[in-house]
Amino acid sequence: MRLWEEKKNHILIKVPEAFDFKVNLDYLQREQNECMYEIEDDKITRIIEVNHVRTLVRISAADNDYLDVEFLANTKPDLLEYKEAVVRYICEWFDLDNDIMPFYKMGFQDSLLKQPIEKFYGLRNIGINDLFEALCWGILGQQINLKFAYTLKRQFVEKFGESLDYEGKKYWIFPSFDKIAELSLEDMADIKMTKKKSEYIIDVAKLMKNGHLSKEKMLNFDDFKLAEKELIRIRGIGPWTANYVCMRCLRYPTAFPIDDVGLINAIKLVNGMERKPTKDEIRELASEWKNWEAYATFYLWRLLY
Repeated sequence: MRLWEEKKNHILIKVPEAFDFKVNLDYLQREQNECMYEIEDDKITRIIEVNHVRTLVRISAADNDYLDVEFLANTKPDLLEYKEAVVRYICEWFDLDNDIMPFYKMGFQDSLLKQPIEKFYGLRNIGINDLFEALCWGILGQQINLKFAYTLKRQFVEKFGESLDYEGKKYWIFPSFDKIAELSLEDMADIKMTKKKSEYIIDVAKLMKNGHLSKEKMLNFDDFKLAEKELIRIRGIGPWTANYVCMRCLRYPTAFPIDDVGLINAIKLVNGMERKPTKDEIRELASEWKNWEAYATFYLWRLLY
């Protein structure tokens, strides 16, 4: 586990050299309608739920040596195992235990990656730790723009999630798959998503409630292609959603949503192209990215949003 220390109501987590809190904060603030955390005065406030224990934390970084995690609303856990669980959650969220220097070494020599790496040096592939949340987000975002996807997520979270009130504000917990598995399509009707998307989300929730799908099971696949194939078997999960979830939640480094519109537009932008690159052209451009496809995609996305 990454080095950390405790000081009164705070935990300080040592961060790697190739980490810039401000750059990651800028990414997290790209959409003002995000409902899972709040950013104010360069501090992130959110609920972290691990092992059925909920803590309200405020994360900041006075410098780039440590993340300062302050526990709010008397939610600091007493037991060491729960403190360590919070540290693990934050390290996974910010991908702190992944040494990305080999990615930078490769990327600085790459005509596509050099520009985003120089612009966003210190950015991490910020994750979605919870598999159900990641799958819901992938389904919600299918074939709509990012702004509308955030609107749908807020409607979904505020209707079916739980919250904690602190200093006049609500901090939300993503709806549990147990709760969503019991819903009908009529229960979801107020949310302005398609009927099919509602069906897909309820189906995923049922798979998770029944134990047929879990993050632990998905992480047991040694090969990314097997994990991708397993996800695509689920109704409503196509190659794009499967790769997105493998990138952002399961952390498979070779996940690569080759048909993604954002990836295609970023390549067009960097190369000054008037037309869409073909799949073969993208594969050729990505031929040097072996084991860093997910990070390369994330950095290219960042040029656009």
